[in-house]
Formats: sequence, structure tokens, C-alpha cells
Amino acid sequence: MLYWAFVFLLIAIVAAIFGFGGIVGAAVGVAKFLFFLFIILFVISLIFGRRRGV
Repeated sequence: MLYWAFVFLLIAIVAAIFGFGGIVGAAVGVAKFLFFLFIILFVISLIFGRRRGV
């Protein structure tokens, strides 16, 4: 999932270079959403992983 966040970030950077403002906003929004979703899932997996191991 973090891979897709970086893919959308790269799409946003390339679109910004070529001046496509609408695409940049959409790609950055998707990249932010996926990044924060990945962080939340990572923290949840750390919490539940600790409980199971103990």
C-alpha cells in the first residue's frame, strides 16, 4: 500500500512539472490518503502483534 502512495506522489510530481493543476491535486490527495491509511494499519498491526506474541 505504501508503494501506491509513492506511485501517486510521483504522478503528482510529474503532473506538476507539466502544469496539470487538477491532476496534481487529485494525485496528492490520493497519495496522502494512502500514506496515512498505511500508517494507521501499521500501528494497529504493531499493537495486535504485541498482544498475540505475549
